[in-house]
Parts: sequence; C-alpha cells; structure tokens
Amino acid sequence: MDPMLKLLHENMAFRIPQLAALLQLSESDVTEKIKAYERDGTILGYRTILNEEKLGVDVVRAVIEVKITPERGGGFDRLAARIAKYDEVRSCYLMSGAYDLLVIVEGESLKEVAMFVSEKLATVQGVLSTATHFMLKPYKEQGVLMKPERHEERLAVTP
Repeated sequence: MDPMLKLLHENMAFRIPQLAALLQLSESDVTEKIKAYERDGTILGYRTILNEEKLGVDVVRAVIEVKITPERGGGFDRLAARIAKYDEVRSCYLMSGAYDLLVIVEGESLKEVAMFVSEKLATVQGVLSTATHFMLKPYKEQGVLMKPERHEERLAVTP
C-alpha cells in the first residue's frame, strides 16, 4: 500500500504539511496524489469515529445475517447492491459460510430497525431468510478503542 494511503487510513487528521514532512514530498505532490486517488476511486470518503456515548446519541445498530438466492447472470452482486442502497444500511458484505450477506443497519429505535427488516429487507425478492443481532455496546470501532486505557500516575498504596 502507498505509504500516504496507509497514513491517511490510520489517521485522517493529518494535514497536507504533516503528510509532506512525513513522506518527504512537497505539499503540492501530496495534494495532487490525494486528488488523483479521489478521482480514480481509491479514496472513497473520509470518516471520523465519534464517541456517541459522550455526545448523548442513541442509535440502534444491528448486524443482520441474510441468506439470498443468487440471480442468474448477476450472482449475488445485483441483490447485494439493491440491499446496500437502503438508507438504513451502513455496510453490506458478501460472506462465506452459513449465510450470504452481512448487513449492518442503524435506526433510531428497536422498532425502526425491526420494521426495516420485516417490511423492506425480508420482502426483497431473492431474500430467503434473515437473522438479526442487535449491537449492545461498542468496545472497539475500526481499530480504535472506545474507552482508551487510563494509566494511573500515583503509586499504589500498601498497608
């Protein structure tokens, strides 16, 4: 992987001057490489990982195992693309094993997620079955610990 992409993937907070210094390139070279990666679809977007607990945000997330019938001439791709277009769907992956797709969805309530599964996802032609697992608490998100370990500065007290 290009060292610049690796740095951006690990920490999107790097600015152009920082990247240029770390990579020993000019700022204009770094800017042009980033623009080229955006144009050719290598860089698809930028995300920030938020601690929703600190923000007081209540989001219901679920992981859904979906079994589907592959379409003739399109395999899993067309059906997966159709499912991925729903606003509630945050991620959609083709899987090996007991089910075909892993779909991660978000909603404002359990009811909203349940309605999505029963009224939208399960009714898509080609969907054979679903199994929904609600996410209860995040410990790590995209390689980032949600509650970093604290290191006590004080010495332990013994009797």
